[in-house]
Parts: sequence; C-alpha cells; structure tokens
Amino acid sequence: MKITRRVFAFLLVLAPTIPYCAAQSSGKAAPKQYVAFVGTYTSKTSSKGIYAYRYDAGAGKLTPLGVAAETADPSFLAIHPNGRFLYAVNEAGKSSMVSAFRLDKATGHLALLNQLPALGEDPCFISLDRSGKFVLIANYTSGNIAVFPILYDGKLGESTALLQDKGTLGPNKERQEGPHAHWIATTPDNRLVLVADLGLDEVFIYKFDAATGALTPNQPAFRKLKPGAGPRHIAVHPNGKFVFVASELNSTVTAFSFEAKNSSLEEIGAASTLPPGFSGRNDVAELAVHPNGKFLYVSNRGNESIAIFSIDPRKGTLRPAGGVPTGGKEPRHFAIDPTGNFLLAENQLSDTIVTFRVDPRTGMLTPSGDSVRVPSPVDLVFLSDN
Repeated sequence: MKITRRVFAFLLVLAPTIPYCAAQSSGKAAPKQYVAFVGTYTSKTSSKGIYAYRYDAGAGKLTPLGVAAETADPSFLAIHPNGRFLYAVNEAGKSSMVSAFRLDKATGHLALLNQLPALGEDPCFISLDRSGKFVLIANYTSGNIAVFPILYDGKLGESTALLQDKGTLGPNKERQEGPHAHWIATTPDNRLVLVADLGLDEVFIYKFDAATGALTPNQPAFRKLKPGAGPRHIAVHPNGKFVFVASELNSTVTAFSFEAKNSSLEEIGAASTLPPGFSGRNDVAELAVHPNGKFLYVSNRGNESIAIFSIDPRKGTLRPAGGVPTGGKEPRHFAIDPTGNFLLAENQLSDTIVTFRVDPRTGMLTPSGDSVRVPSPVDLVFLSDN
C-alpha cells in the first residue's frame, strides 16, 4: 500500500551561490556543511537502500556520496540528536522491520546495529522523542503504532508500547477499509504523542511517559476531521500554539489551535491545496512549516506541485499564496534545509530531487536549476557536518 503513504518527495532548497573564498574574505562565516540521507523504495526499482549526500547550505547543492546502506525499502528516516545514529523503517508488508545504524559523518556510511520486527505491516513514518531515548513508528496497513527504546549503544530494545488504532471508518471504501496510522511524533514539550490515522479520519492524542516510553490515551483522546479527509501528516508551528494536518484524500490542510492546558485541538479552518479549477486525481503527501513560522508548504501528487500558504502568527489561519510545479512526478516528500533558504522536493516516480530557493519575505519558491537523480526517493534528512 506504498502508493498511499506519505509521499515524501518534495523539498530541496537552494540559495544564491557564493564562492567559499569570497565568504571568507568578506569576514562572513563560511556556509555550513551537512550530510543528507535519502530513504527510498527498493522493491521493483533500481534502488539499493539509503543514499548519502554532502549538502552545501550556501549553494543549496547536493553532492552524491553513494549508497550509505543496502537495506530493503527504507522509506522514512530519523537521525539521533547526538548525530551518531540513524533509524529507518523497512516498509515490507508482513516482513516489515525497524533498523538502527551507526553513522559515520565523514563518509556518510551507515553500519547496521540491529533490526527488530515493526510489530505491524508497512511502517510509513518514524520519529524520535525529544530526549532521544525512544523511536516511534506508525504502521500503515495494520493501523497500529509502536515505541522502541534506544539502548546505550544505539541499538533498539524491545517495544515499550504497542497500540492498535480504533474508531469509526471513513466513507472512502477503497482507502478507508481499515485503520491506517500514517504519522507519529511527540509534541515539542515531549508530553504528548500525536498520531494521524488516514482510515479513521482522526488525530489521536496520547500522554507520553518519557521515562518508560509508555503511551496512555489523553482526554480528549482524539480529534475528528471531516469524513473522507484522510489525515496523513502533521506539522507543529514553531511557537507550539498551532497544529496543521495535511489530508491526503480530500487535498486539504486543516489548522488547529493547540490548548496546552487540556491538551486539546480546536479547529481554526481548512484550505484546499489545489489551484482553482483543477479536477484531476490528486493525493496530498508532505507538509512543513518554514522555520520562520510565516509559511506552510504542502505537496500534491497528481497536480505535481507544492502549495504555499501564509500563516497568521496570532490566529494560525492560513491564506493560499500560490504554488509551484515540483519538476517531476509524485512528490512524496520534501524537506526545507536547516537554514530555511532552500526546499528540496523528492519526486518519487521520476527519480529526482529538485531544489528550490525560498524567498524569506514572501515564501515563494524559485527553481535553483539544481537537481540530482536517485531511484524512488521517499524521505530526506539532514545532519550538520560542522
């Protein structure tokens, strides 16, 4: 069911190219260097697993380092805060796994530490809690979530939580025939875990015990979205006051206010991710808030674009601000680079990552002219190399 999963193919960003020597002579700090890792689908493609790149944040340019690790269908990735370990879900039906790797920043090489069963089918998202002590995964086909502890040596231990999503199915008989957990992560304060379930049209809210890795239902335990919406991914505003949910099936993004006092989500409003008049097939995939908190980006598969919204910093309301073609097919994911200057869009079905320059005043995206080829890209993560 990989075609339904968050398609992480939409974000490579590029800033004006400034020679390194010029930056030095002017007294300005040299652009930061990063290592970037790309998760892919290996089934029925030429991909071998996870790919590594050197990323120049001054130029917004990726330079290939080769295959970081040969592993099956490593769709989504997460890097440990200490920069020494990388974790991946292996999305392979009943044989799905979650993998731990030791990371070498100098070469981009990943050495497998251990693999454990995902305790569900087709894990489509992975994240770490804010302390870096636990890995959280969402299993799409089986509609359940799991938490694994990270041991002292970076390996994964036996699960501390395994919960099945339950509720009323959505009206889409083809895509909502059962629960489909699609995204999972802790809130910025590490008190709660949010889960987007595409099959149930719900965002679940759990209390998270950062000492034991246990999950218990919050009160309220969930927030219902419009029937048939199909919530796929979630993004939290940098101020922690607003939560945005991208819905795959009805091509919308919904804004919520987040009430810390009772840990509840109150809907502010929803907006279409599609341009006026578009009537073709479309599946929303990724969304991300710009680091400056002023803009929200959402990828469209079918319309093959990234929709841009401006965010009211006081109310959390969204205003459509246009969109740009991703220069490829099926932008399953995109990533805004750590500087906020570039957005890199991962086009899964055209095997490209295309870079865009971000205008920090308007949020507009301009193709930088730079792109790299990688088979079936799904996810992109950065690690500082400085």
